[in-house]
Parts: sequence; structure tokens; C-alpha cells
Amino acid sequence: MEKKTVSKFVSIIFISIMALIWVIPLLYTFFSSFKSEADIQSNAFTLLPINWVIDNYQDVLFKNTSAPVAKWFMNSLTISVSHTVLVLVIVSLAGYGYSRMKFKGRNAIFAFLMASMMFPAVVNLIPLYKIIDTLGWVNNFLAAIVPGSAAVFNIFLVRQFMQGIPIDFDESARVDGASDFQIFTKLILPLIKPVLTVVALFTFTGSWNDFLWPTIAFNDIEKMPITPGLQLLQGMYALDIGHALTGALIAILPTFILYLFTQKYFMESLSLSSGVKG
Repeated sequence: MEKKTVSKFVSIIFISIMALIWVIPLLYTFFSSFKSEADIQSNAFTLLPINWVIDNYQDVLFKNTSAPVAKWFMNSLTISVSHTVLVLVIVSLAGYGYSRMKFKGRNAIFAFLMASMMFPAVVNLIPLYKIIDTLGWVNNFLAAIVPGSAAVFNIFLVRQFMQGIPIDFDESARVDGASDFQIFTKLILPLIKPVLTVVALFTFTGSWNDFLWPTIAFNDIEKMPITPGLQLLQGMYALDIGHALTGALIAILPTFILYLFTQKYFMESLSLSSGVKG
């Protein structure tokens, strides 16, 4: 057997094992959400339910007023979608400014922004909370939508991608009478869809899965996103595994569906080979 064939075979085995390690807990959670609590306790290591029930979903979604999972789900969806749209607008405009427009201090300002990435995000929690408290945004969706919308790494990513687009395109458009706004919307935006796809996917996922900041910014149960809400749900159902697993499954559903239907674009976008300079 050739060395290349052996290497390929070992790689397939390794990838398969890693996939099983990831998939098995997910499958267990899915099937356990359709088990009764007695079934889970008596048949903990059985994958499929003995009797399929939907009581866990009915209880978690519709019969629990002290932990409104359906409300949390819609809160998270509203916050994540709004935050993603805001991020795409800001980073695309900022990337255009730093890569295509010439103004005094452009490189110095960008270098300062890049230097700010050296500080961990946790150091901003206290001043950020003071800001949203002053603005009256505590227990307001804006507290989760606006902060982080100008993430430096996203701006850097978009800027680098734009710099791979020949500047001759801009000059040709200006000769035809196009303004900067027209160049940005009609020329640049269609060309940077790959990198914006990456930014959108990671932004939505990061916003949906964010736990620390929403825990600080929200103390009203009705306004809470689903990720910090799960902590409350697990506290209520500490001894009820089926309900806790059902809540966790509902929480991961949007991101799972998102990657399921966008994996093709995600994999194509990761290389960024069509726009980033080597």
C-alpha cells in the first residue's frame, strides 16, 4: 500500500472518530428530549426512547411562565439578527474607508485599532456597563445589539479583502462619474460577499452563544436571551434531565440550521482567496 494511501486512510479514520465524538452527544440530547423522565432515569444508556413523548417540549415552551423559553428564543433571534446586520453595515463601511479612501492619519488610526486587540474583552465589562446604564439600556435589546458592532478583527478582515480588489476598478468608475457611495454599493459590495458571509456567520453565532455580557446587561427574565436563560432553566430542572436537555436542544437549533444550509458558502469563504493578497 502506498504511503499516500495509508496517510489518507488514517486521516479518514481520525476525522470519523472526531465526528462521532461530536455527533453522539448531540444525538443523545435529541432522542432524550423525547423521553419521559422515568425513561431517562431507568434507561440512561439507551439511545432511542422506549416511548416517544413530546411532554418535555410542551412543558418547556408553553407551561413554564417562570422560565419563558419561547420568549427567550425570540429575544435571542431579534438580538442576533439585528446585531449581525449592524455589524455588516459598520465593518463594510469602515473597511472601505481604511482600504480605498485616503485621509490624514488613516494608517495611524488603523494601527491604533489593531493595537486595541491586545486587551482582553473582559476589561471593558465595567466601563461598558456604566455606559449602557447611563444611556438607560439595561434590560434593553440595544445593550446586546450595539456593543461589539465595530469589532476590530472584522474590520481588519474586510479591509484586507478589499485591498485585494484592484484600485483600477475605482478609478474607472470615477471616470464614468460614479461617487464614492456608488462605487461602494455597486462595485465593492458585490465583490466582498465572500468575506461578509464569514463575518455574518461568526457574528450571528457569537451573538447567539454569548453568555457573559447578557448575564450582566439583563436581569429582567422577560427580556433575557436564551443562552443566559438556560442557566435559570437548568437551575429549575436540576433533577429533571429531560427538560434541561430539551432547553439546550432548542438553544442550539438556529446555529445548527444556519451552518447546515450555509456550509458550502462558509467553506468557500474561509479561504478568502479571491480577494486577500498573499
